[in-house]
Amino acid sequence: MTWRLISHAATHPGAVRPRNEDALLDRPDIGLWAVADGAGGHGAGDVASAAIVAALGTIAPGLPAAELLAQVRLKLTAVHQDLQEEAARRGPGRILASTVVVMLARGEHFAMLWAGDSRGYMMRGGTLARVTRDHSLVQELVDQGTLSEEEAESHPQANVITRAVGAQGELELDKVSGRIIEGDRYLLCTDGLFKTMSEAEIGAMVGAGGDAQAIVTEAVGRGARDNVSAIAVTCTP
Repeated sequence: MTWRLISHAATHPGAVRPRNEDALLDRPDIGLWAVADGAGGHGAGDVASAAIVAALGTIAPGLPAAELLAQVRLKLTAVHQDLQEEAARRGPGRILASTVVVMLARGEHFAMLWAGDSRGYMMRGGTLARVTRDHSLVQELVDQGTLSEEEAESHPQANVITRAVGAQGELELDKVSGRIIEGDRYLLCTDGLFKTMSEAEIGAMVGAGGDAQAIVTEAVGRGARDNVSAIAVTCTP
């Protein structure tokens, strides 16, 4: 390989909310990035997202790809169980949960794992494509053909997620993997971004070389009603 991965991360409470319940992990040195969004309405979402990032941050450098992937799964499963136990201690009906999207890179390959509606995108050849698929009520309605993608963004239940770290039951993570090509750009983000800016607008900024801070600042300037977080990863010579 004659290229390397460079990343930038940014987060902001947004234009409305007083506190930030998002958390980021930006570790280009070990090829690991994560965006976590404390589940809204459940309380203590910042505790849940911070726990995810703290756990992933303890993964040792130098691991081969298979072991790195295994460690990510183990760490997320452990946090899932810890959050469930803490919620039970806080009283009946309490939930401490967070969405997460993780990107791993080793050699010429990448993988993304996720639970919830934080997203991963890839720009290749000037085209932005969504790598992840939301675990949300509106995504299920889109998949069933009863709702369009455009209608989903403004649906009154657009914030209802169907999977999260810390939610009831066992943790289910989806995974997509692929080959890294020089010039690729990857973007991890919370829903505060794509619910403020369209994918076409996000793609235009990524294509123009906008880093995570520029993208987050643009969303906040547009009046983002939720916390906004992004990590941009670029494969560069």
